[in-house]
Amino acid sequence: MSRPDQDPTESTDDLMADAPWGAPGSDVPPAPVRERPAAEALRPGELEQAVVAAFDIGGPLSRHDAGYSPREPQQGMARAVAQAIAGRETLVVEAGTGVGKTFAYLVPALLSGGRTLISTATKSLQDQLYLRDLPRLLETFSLPLRAALLKGRGSYLCLHRLEQARHSAELPDRRAVAQLARIERWAMTTHTGDFSEIDGLDERSPVLPIVSSNRDNCLGTDCPSYRDCHVVKARREAMEADLVVVNHHLFFADLVLRDSGVAELLPSVEVAIFDEAHQLPEAGLNFLGRMVGSAQLFDFARDLVAQGLVHARGLQEWQEISAGVERAARALRLACAGGRELRGLLKLRWNECAGRADFEAALAEVARALELSVDALATVMEVGPDLARLHERAVEVYKNALLFAREPDPGAVRWVDVGTHQVRLVESPLDIREAMQEALASTPKAWVFTSATLGEGEDLAWFTEPAGLQGARTLRVGSPFDYATHARLYVPRHFPKPSEPDHGESVGWLGARLAAKLGGRTFILTTTLRQLQTVADVLRQRFEEGGHRIEVLVQGSMPKRQLLQQFVDQPASVLVGSASFWEGIDVPGDSLQCVVIDKLPFPPPNDPLVEARVTRLESEGRNPFMEYFVAEAAIALKQGAGRLIRTETDRGLLVVCDPRLAGSHYGRRLREALPPMTQVPDEATAQAWLAELRASHDA
Repeated sequence: MSRPDQDPTESTDDLMADAPWGAPGSDVPPAPVRERPAAEALRPGELEQAVVAAFDIGGPLSRHDAGYSPREPQQGMARAVAQAIAGRETLVVEAGTGVGKTFAYLVPALLSGGRTLISTATKSLQDQLYLRDLPRLLETFSLPLRAALLKGRGSYLCLHRLEQARHSAELPDRRAVAQLARIERWAMTTHTGDFSEIDGLDERSPVLPIVSSNRDNCLGTDCPSYRDCHVVKARREAMEADLVVVNHHLFFADLVLRDSGVAELLPSVEVAIFDEAHQLPEAGLNFLGRMVGSAQLFDFARDLVAQGLVHARGLQEWQEISAGVERAARALRLACAGGRELRGLLKLRWNECAGRADFEAALAEVARALELSVDALATVMEVGPDLARLHERAVEVYKNALLFAREPDPGAVRWVDVGTHQVRLVESPLDIREAMQEALASTPKAWVFTSATLGEGEDLAWFTEPAGLQGARTLRVGSPFDYATHARLYVPRHFPKPSEPDHGESVGWLGARLAAKLGGRTFILTTTLRQLQTVADVLRQRFEEGGHRIEVLVQGSMPKRQLLQQFVDQPASVLVGSASFWEGIDVPGDSLQCVVIDKLPFPPPNDPLVEARVTRLESEGRNPFMEYFVAEAAIALKQGAGRLIRTETDRGLLVVCDPRLAGSHYGRRLREALPPMTQVPDEATAQAWLAELRASHDA
C-alpha cells in the first residue's frame, strides 16, 4: 500500500539499524546450526489429513478451548498451507478479518515437523506470536519443539555501549537521565536484553540508540562484552530452534546485507511464512536502496566525538571534526527544504534538488566533512576496536555521499525525504521482485505469504506482481463476519469534493455530528497529515458549541500506544489519525463503532516512486490509473475499513467522505473491494443506525 503521509513521531532514518549482526566482512562467526533429525517423510495428503483433524470437532483445538468452533474459511486456508508445505510450493493467501489466519498457518507448520521461519510486519506482532500464540499451540498439541524470537540489533541492550553511556553519554534532559538509570537497573536482572520487557518505555526514547548497537558500531568479537552479548545469545537460540519468529525488516537486512543472522538459518528452513505480507514491499525497499540521512550523520558525529575523547583524546580535534559533520547535515536539510515551511515529511523528486547550487554545495560539504573524519580516524584506528569500526563506518557513509554526487543507476529512482528536523537522500529500485525471486530460487522450501489485503482479483496481482510471485498458487478466503447485518456504509453524495477548499472542514463537521450521536467511540482517518489539525479543530469547536463532553485525541500528541489506550479507556472520545492508524490497529467490541475516512486514498501522483512506476506501466502499454492508482486505493481503503469490525459480534458504521466512491466510473470497483456492508442512502439513516448502536451500548 502506498501509505498516507508519514507520522512525524515515527523515525525513518534508523531502519538500517534493524539488522542484528556485524557489518559484511566482520569477524562475527556464524553460529552452528543445531543438529536435528529431519522431519519424517509424509505421504501425499498425510499432513493435510492431520490438519483437518486438528481443526475438527473433537480435535486438539476444540478439546483445549471450550469456546472453539470450526470455521470453514480457516480450515480451507489451513488445508492450502498444508498442501504447500507437503509439496514445497509457494502459496499466497488473502484471508479476511476473522478467518483466524495465524492458527491457519501455525498449525500446519508445527504439525509438519519441519524447521520453520515466520516473519511478521512488526516487533509487537512478533511478541504476540512468540509469547501468546506459539506457547498455546505447543501445549495444545504436546509438541516438544523449540521456538525462538529474533529481532533487530536495536531491540537489544548493548552491554558495551551501556558501560560507555555511564561515563560519556550526553543526555538531552532529566527524563532521559531517569530512563538511563531505569535501564541500568533492568540490565542487572534481564536474561534476554530485549527492551520490550521494560513496561512503558517509549520506542522513540533518545536513550535507546545510545545503549543499543547497530551494524555501523557493533564491534563483533572485538567487543569486550561479546561473551555476554544479548544479541549473540538471541542468535544462538535462533540457530538451535525448530521455529524462529523474525520480522520483515530483519529478513531483508539479511537478503541485502547478509547481516541479520538469517543467512545461516534460511538454507536449513523447510517452511518460510510471511504474515502481514502486504507490508513486505515497503519493508524491502528500505534495504534494497542506498541512503544518506541527517540522523545517520548526527549519530556518527555523536559517536565520533565520544569515542575520540575516550580513546584518543588530544590526538585529533574531535569536537571540531564532529561539529563539521553536524553543520554539513544541517546545511543539507536546509538546502533540501528550500525555504519551505514543513509540518510533516515531504518527498521531493531528485530533480527538484539536484543541479541547484545550494544543494550541490551542501552535498559537497557533507562529503568534505566525512573525508576529514575518515582521515582523522585512519591515524588512530589501531588504538582500539571502537575506533577501527568507526573508521569503517566513516568510509561507508563517505562512499554513499559520493554516490549521490553521480547519476543514479539505470532502473532506480532517487528522491529526497525532508522534514522539520531531518533529511534523507534515497536511491531505490521500483519494487522487490528481483530480490524475492533470488530468495525463492535458493534452497527448495515451502513459501507462504498471507495478509487480510493482498489484491482485488483472484490472482492477487497487486501483491504478486511487484513481489515477483506471479507463478505462485493464490487463494482468497473471505471473512466469516456478517457484514450485511452488522455494518453500514455511508457515502455522502452531496459533499464537497476533496479538491475543494472546504472539504477538510466539512469532514470535521460531519464527523462531529456522527460522533455526538454515538457519544464518541469514533475514528477519523485522514489521508494526509495536513488534514489532521483542520479536522481536530473543527471537532473541538463543534463539541464545545454543542455542549458535548467528547475529547479529541490527535495523532502525534503522544506516543501511538498511549494514544490508543486513552481512546479505549475513555469511550467519550474521537481519535483523529493518519498513516499509523490505517492498519494494524485492533479495537474490538463497542469501543469503536464509527470509522470516518476523509477521502479515497489514492497514491500521491507527484511522489517520485509513484511517478517512476507510472512511467514503467506506460512504457508497457498499460493503464496506470486503473492498474496502479485505483488498485492502490482499493487496498488502502480495505485497510482503513478493516479497523471497524474486528469480531463476529462487532457492529458499526463506515463513512467515506468522498462522493467519487458513489458516482465515478471506478467507484463500483472500489466499493466491491470493501467488505459487503449494507449501504445507507443519507445521513439521517446513518444517524439512526448510530443511535441504535448507542442505545445497545448504554443498555
